[in-house]
Amino acid sequence: MGKVAGSIHVLSDMQITANTTGLDAYSKTILRNKEVLAVILQEVITEYKGYTRKEVMDFIETDSITAESEVSPGRTNTQVQGDSAEFIHLNEKTSYFDLAFRAKNPVLSKKDVFVSLHMDVEPQKDYRPGYPVEKRGVYYLARRLSSQLSLTTETTDYGQLEKCYSIWICRDNIPKKAQYSVSVYEMTNTKNTCSYKVKEEYYNLMTLVIIKLGNVVYNGKKEEEYYELLRFLDTIMSPHKEDFMDTVKEYIDFSQNKELWKEVTHVTGLGLSIFNEGLIKGREEGKEEGKLEGKLEATLEGIQALIEDNLEEQIPRERSLEKLQRRFHLTEEKAIEYYERFAGKV
Repeated sequence: MGKVAGSIHVLSDMQITANTTGLDAYSKTILRNKEVLAVILQEVITEYKGYTRKEVMDFIETDSITAESEVSPGRTNTQVQGDSAEFIHLNEKTSYFDLAFRAKNPVLSKKDVFVSLHMDVEPQKDYRPGYPVEKRGVYYLARRLSSQLSLTTETTDYGQLEKCYSIWICRDNIPKKAQYSVSVYEMTNTKNTCSYKVKEEYYNLMTLVIIKLGNVVYNGKKEEEYYELLRFLDTIMSPHKEDFMDTVKEYIDFSQNKELWKEVTHVTGLGLSIFNEGLIKGREEGKEEGKLEGKLEATLEGIQALIEDNLEEQIPRERSLEKLQRRFHLTEEKAIEYYERFAGKV
């Protein structure tokens, strides 16, 4: 379904969450990125079937993304749109969506009419916290739906209501048989005593998606439904493994992002991995100048100095290659290329 172009923000957040052991505040940090949301939404939103990840990412209304939308009547509507005003509902506990936002509904939107989908994504560390997560999800959906109309009156136009999704990503305390699975709950028309049928868009306004991961390595098969989704989430929601970047790059492409190249010094770990893979090639072909060229020179000088020092100390070639891969986040092939390139100058 194609890759999306990765930004400096998502790469930085991946470094922040590199050692996370559960779904908490750190998980919300990575989920706020449109590149990550696009992979998730493409897999679970019915209206997005058949669209590329790039198209889905463009559907997301960036300004609507917030982690402080209250699950209370009369308040969520303004906060989802970026307003900071707070309204306390009498005698009701204040609670917040983890990540609430709006995105385009391409099925119902027309050239001159824009229709939104109202979504919230909830990273949930414990699938069984003492109550059914499914019930909480339905409650959030009801709040998300009712908040669209503010106070109801005799002239309230219920036809303005737009569909809501609540997506829960659970990691721990999941029954063995349920690990690495996806459950979808929505409103359906179960019985009619006449031949007349109402359009589904009139009543199917709430969909709950429960994504259950696990505490083991995901070993699903490509032909299985939701394989891409579960593999991606298992990768970014767990402490980074050695193949972390190899997996992520199958979904998000960082190599062509020139703005990221200019900021590569701020992302020393994953940044250097991307740097050496795509940016050195760009420099060698004369595509970038100025600041980028200086950073490239500094990195190449560091590689050359390590190789020359190791040769002087008579460190075996294999040991030098291991150091290059570890210190500069190079592939074995790239390490060999640089070793042969600089060793010949000694």
